[in-house]
Amino acid sequence: MRAGAGLAAGLRAGMIVTLAGELGAGKTTLVRGMLRGLGWTDSVKSPSFALVEHYQISSLYFYHFDLYRFNDPIEWDVAGFAEYFRPDAICVIEWPERIADRLPRADVASVLAYAPTGRTLELRAGTVAGKTCLTAFSAAPR
Repeated sequence: MRAGAGLAAGLRAGMIVTLAGELGAGKTTLVRGMLRGLGWTDSVKSPSFALVEHYQISSLYFYHFDLYRFNDPIEWDVAGFAEYFRPDAICVIEWPERIADRLPRADVASVLAYAPTGRTLELRAGTVAGKTCLTAFSAAPR
């Protein structure tokens, strides 16, 4: 939750964040922290069955995708999810490897993994906006 809130400090409209990692590694918890950091106070659901959950925070749209159940990248095209990638939206995608060739370049790519003492989080910037976000993340209090 703290890492997600810290990441939220640098999130801006138009950004794409990918979340890779095993089942239960903490992807949805990281998203919950991002939303809390952006000021969302209501419940945060995993989009495992709905495939996407939508949150509107002021004039910002936040879309949380979970593509675990996708078996073929063509499902992305059929679902029409590419329309969600707009300048007024943040799109966060769990299981991006399921549609990797269809996604625009991620601003921030993250990998969550199990560790002996909890979890690890690796963050990589893929764009200038991503670098700015990770700079804000590094400066955010934890």
